[in-house]
Amino acid sequence: MPGFVLLVRPRGDGDPAIRYGITVTKKIGGAVIRNRMKRRFRALAAELLPERGLAGADHVLIGRAGGVERDFGLLRGELVKALTKVQRT
Repeated sequence: MPGFVLLVRPRGDGDPAIRYGITVTKKIGGAVIRNRMKRRFRALAAELLPERGLAGADHVLIGRAGGVERDFGLLRGELVKALTKVQRT
């Protein structure tokens, strides 16, 4: 199971901007753990969304248990795979 869930929704407002949001609930851990996970997601989003994200859509990364301990390269690969699936649909 990936360390996150990716939700993508086209806005339909004609603006080609790619927007993203991040959410990590308290079920994942305390503030330190949640903030660490959000920092990792921000780094991934900054790296991958400009080239692989869906233009004119909102992307939301929802943190899952175990995502903070995952290797950064593995998380990156999972996000690439998820964005590739989104592009196909």
